[in-house]
Formats: sequence, C-alpha cells, structure tokens
Amino acid sequence: MVQHFRPAFMMLLLFTLLLGLAYPFGIMGVSQALMPFQAGGSLITRNDVPVTSALIGQNFTGAGYFHGRPSATSAPDPADATKTVDAPYNAANSSGSNLGPLSQKLIDRVKADMDTARAAGVTGPVPADALTTSGSGLDPHISPAFALLQAGAVAKERKLTEEQVRRLVQENVEGRLFGILGEPRVNVVRLNLALDALSRSVAP
Repeated sequence: MVQHFRPAFMMLLLFTLLLGLAYPFGIMGVSQALMPFQAGGSLITRNDVPVTSALIGQNFTGAGYFHGRPSATSAPDPADATKTVDAPYNAANSSGSNLGPLSQKLIDRVKADMDTARAAGVTGPVPADALTTSGSGLDPHISPAFALLQAGAVAKERKLTEEQVRRLVQENVEGRLFGILGEPRVNVVRLNLALDALSRSVAP
C-alpha cells in the first residue's frame, strides 16, 4: 500500500507546487511586466489616488455629468433581507435584468426613460444603449452617439459651449480593437474626469 501512496503523494505535491504556485506567480510576473496597467486592475487615479477601475462603470446622477447606460444591478433591501432593491452599478452584484421583450416591467422602464429623454429636449432617434442595460450591469462604456446626445445638457450645466463638450467627447472615443473588433465607444468614467479637468481649466 505504501508503494502506491508515495507516488500519489509526490504527484500531488509536484502539481500543487507547479500549478498552485509556480504557474500563477509566473503568469502574474509576466503580466505585470508586459501589461502593468491591466494587471493592476486598470485603476484610474486622480491626484495620484485610485478612484475607480476603467473596467467598472459608475452611477453618475448629477446633471453636470455624462450618464452611463441603464443598470439592472440590485442590492438587499435594508428593510427586508429577503427582497432586493434597485442599486445601479452595484459592483458587488453584477447582473442583467433577465427581462424578455414581452416583459411589462421592461416596457414600462424603457418608456419612462424615453419620456425623460424627450422631456430633456431630445429629438430624433435615441441610441439603443441609452435605453437598454448591459449583461453585467457594470458596462463603463456608451456609444459616441449616446455621449453626444448628452453634450448639450452637460454644456449648459457646466457653463461651457456645446462645441467644447462635443470636442471632448470626440477626443475620448476609443476605436475598435485592432481596428476591426467591436464598435467605437466612450468610457464614461474617463470622460467625466476629463470633463472635470476641462471645467477647472476654463473656470474664471
């Protein structure tokens, strides 16, 4: 029995050291050397202090900021732990809405968002990502069309010209990966940080 136990134990030890320690630490070292920003969590800093990750959207609600797409994430209801409440961009509970196209709740929510956009003076077609949630609920990106749709309201609130804000949006458009994959997009967190910087630079 011992002659069978020893080889099994040695193989367990070998693969534990190889796959449990050497491989993970080796990959971590390579990634830190080749892609330190991504390996460190794609952290965005402000005054040398990490404020968020470029991979996770934030729930901007102020009129002077660009807003991300709707988020379906939730959190436990403080009044009843067996229930949940809406908590947009809750990074601790990434999820989609799982609502189908015939869901009355989804229809009502999209109609309400559309009415809000029209009340804000939006005319013409509204980009799909302005009304639909992402699969994770944490998507930090919106389409350039959705960002430009908000430019007028943001400019008015910030006391900037719409041309200044639209130019800022264009400067923050990220192209397709390798020039062919995906669609052009705008990271809302980066855009709002750039907006803060622009506001400070033109402040009297």
